[in-house]
Amino acid sequence: MKAIRRFTVRTVLPEALAPLERLAANLRWAWHAPTREVFAAVDPAVWRDCGHDPFRMLGEVDRERFDRLARDEDFLARLRAADADLDTYLAEPRWYQEYAARRRAPAAVAYFSAEYGLTAALPQYSGGLGILAGDHLKSASDLGAPVIGVGLLYQHGYFTQALSPEGWQLEDYPEVDPRSLPLTQLRAGDGTPVDIVLDLPGGRRLSAHVWVVQVGRVPLLLLDAGHEGNPAEMRGVTDRLYGGGKEHRLRQELLLGVGGVRAVRAYCRVTGHPDPEVFHMNEGHAGFLGVERVREYISTGLSFAEAVEAARAGTVFTTHTPVPAGIDRFARDLVEAHFTDGDSVAAGVPSHEVMALGAEDFAGGDPGVFNMAVMGMRLAQRVNGVSRLHGAVSREMFQGLWPGFDTAEVPITSITNGVHARTWVAEEAQELAHRIVPDTGEFSGVEGWEKVTGAAEAELWEMRRTLRRRLVDDARERLRASWRRRGASEAELGWVDDVLDPDVLTIGFARRVPSYKRLTLMLRDRERLASLLLDPDRPLQIVIAGKAHPADEGGKRLIQEIVRFTDDPRVRHRIVFLPDYDMDLARSLVQGCDVWLNNPLRPLEACGTSGMKAALNGGLNLSVRDGWWDEWYDGSNGWAIPTADGVEDPDRRDALEAAALYDLIEQQVVPLFYDHDDAGLPKRWLEMVKHTLVSLGPKVLATRMVQDYVTLLYQGAADSSRLLGAEDMRGARDLAAWKHRVRGAWPGVRVEHVEVMGMEGPPLVGRALEVRASVALNGLDPADVRVEVAIGRVSDSEQLVDPEFAELAPDPAAPANGGPGAVRFTGAVPLERAGNCGFTVRALPRHPLLSDRAELGLVALPEAPGTSADGMVLR
Repeated sequence: MKAIRRFTVRTVLPEALAPLERLAANLRWAWHAPTREVFAAVDPAVWRDCGHDPFRMLGEVDRERFDRLARDEDFLARLRAADADLDTYLAEPRWYQEYAARRRAPAAVAYFSAEYGLTAALPQYSGGLGILAGDHLKSASDLGAPVIGVGLLYQHGYFTQALSPEGWQLEDYPEVDPRSLPLTQLRAGDGTPVDIVLDLPGGRRLSAHVWVVQVGRVPLLLLDAGHEGNPAEMRGVTDRLYGGGKEHRLRQELLLGVGGVRAVRAYCRVTGHPDPEVFHMNEGHAGFLGVERVREYISTGLSFAEAVEAARAGTVFTTHTPVPAGIDRFARDLVEAHFTDGDSVAAGVPSHEVMALGAEDFAGGDPGVFNMAVMGMRLAQRVNGVSRLHGAVSREMFQGLWPGFDTAEVPITSITNGVHARTWVAEEAQELAHRIVPDTGEFSGVEGWEKVTGAAEAELWEMRRTLRRRLVDDARERLRASWRRRGASEAELGWVDDVLDPDVLTIGFARRVPSYKRLTLMLRDRERLASLLLDPDRPLQIVIAGKAHPADEGGKRLIQEIVRFTDDPRVRHRIVFLPDYDMDLARSLVQGCDVWLNNPLRPLEACGTSGMKAALNGGLNLSVRDGWWDEWYDGSNGWAIPTADGVEDPDRRDALEAAALYDLIEQQVVPLFYDHDDAGLPKRWLEMVKHTLVSLGPKVLATRMVQDYVTLLYQGAADSSRLLGAEDMRGARDLAAWKHRVRGAWPGVRVEHVEVMGMEGPPLVGRALEVRASVALNGLDPADVRVEVAIGRVSDSEQLVDPEFAELAPDPAAPANGGPGAVRFTGAVPLERAGNCGFTVRALPRHPLLSDRAELGLVALPEAPGTSADGMVLR
């Protein structure tokens, strides 16, 4: 008989072992080796069988074992030391406290994400977005940053993956019991559970319990609709991550955004935690948090426009996808039904205003859809991509929101992702680094990493072989289990014992499997790949993993194609596909592989952090210059796969880039790995590894990333929020009124006349243009506008290239050469570039509370190029 529900019966611990419960309940154990060692000592066999999950293990160890440990003074001393260490970690001042001592830092930051990859024991993630969110919380904890995480608790998480006998992906959704996880239910002071309620169309109500996961110093709030207080239809809202149809997904995102803000308010009210001054949307899934914050401000007496300004000021939006198909877009009527009067999720917020926030009312947009990313950007004063290249791609993708501005001026910045080192770096590597650099604080700069490169080459090479051996053992175990599930008998699997070799160059390739990541590019020339794998003197081996979304039939076909190749008896000892890619398998791969392969279709990889993890473990990257690799590849810390940018035929492009990949492996990667000196060491390879650690170590850390968010985005958001909220929200009221006035007047704002004075002979570097511009302000004050000259090189299509800007000052007393109400602006523009140059004059709104001069998307340019009296061409 099959169980209809799973639960864990826990042993009551002896009082002396009570700290085990506390240590298990805080996920710091996921990145703190000494704590894990304490749990491993409880019962090594059970620890292994439970997948190194302390919370689960405490439910599996028998009472007799606990009684013996309660009398074991050596174990109790280790337990007390771990407990005291956690106390110190939770209480001592860290980087954020030092930062806050120098300026008024945000009191708290609420971080919203649809998924979190914290540990394989808490399966609430699908891929890079969730892993990044988990690393963000862990690093915020390490830095002492007062972050509150917000997400959903999925009853089945993301699917587990297996393979059919034919190599087709199979999905399973094991049930998650909150009571068997390191969670505590949020309760009010009287002990009653805190429930979050949303009103839905048709008089229906959705309620959610709030579970709290303690991630070091950071609380993570997970909303759970799967409880008896909901009707059956509503219990399924939090059933699966990225599952169900459009209405199902919309309800999930309403619960995450609207319900998440309400959960934060409840948590702060119950616990006394400071209320957040900054709200961070990690992708558009969390966009409705902005609508809920607008509702909150309206309830205090602000108008919708005023509430939007107040909410925007303290909001950060991070976009993670350069692929339009990766953005959530809903039918407008489906969204509108959830905000109609009487049945509104956010009562008091006008439905037509909500719909305008997500409208694709720009060139090329679809008027029939509601775009979550567009809403997120309209409700956030600060927007960023997750690598420098991704920032540029995002500016191009979303340029329509800021019409009239060149792509480079679109107000989307970038903060390149990082990874949480203590989660992803092998303990052997951490121990080696700690012996050389005892002060871990030194790893924030290049100096500490330079010291690490002083490690003996033999010791470094032995560490790499140890990690490779562990990967080989893990791969064989996983491969055997996979074949057994595919129907093979144990008698047929003797060959698995010889799969892979700890002394062979090992390439890793693991990620989600959308088409643009090109899982099967390596199969382009199968015979050439086979010859590399089977070379008798310098063989190659490849370990592959990845999941396709359950609805992505194309991705599943790619997996089947790669699996069928790896099943071939001729090569199966040199190339393997390991199913069920999760955090544990990812850790094994990034630690054990010598080379991390990444070959997406450029520029469709937003960041791609797996290669960062491999680098921190002494691996080298072999990657297309996309995402983070585009900005941090320096020619000596790995290899860049040449790309056939501009080739329109996708088949030809794949062929060219696959050939380049084979050439790099054959001519550079393989020879370098097997070129050993008399001591049996690949000296040039190890020199490259050391250079990689120095050049990438300080950059790829998630602590650097979180510090960047704090100093570059969170601080500005908090400052803006305070300015707009001061004096009974006077700033928000004034800014909203000013924007209304400017938008109304802007159609009549024109640059009517431009003239250049004081030029004798040809323009020369070092001289200046004296520019006068007459601008019709249509009733606006000169202080409401910024008039500037843009000057730069001119392309063949008459476009300014990388222009520089110089502001012109208003001169109301001087006569303007224009219509009634025109004002003259004048200034000197230095000529600093030689060559074919041009300029134009433009006017744009100016206000001290704007975060960026392009914020309103309004600009006025001369109607057409003209010629002044002295013959200078005006562009």
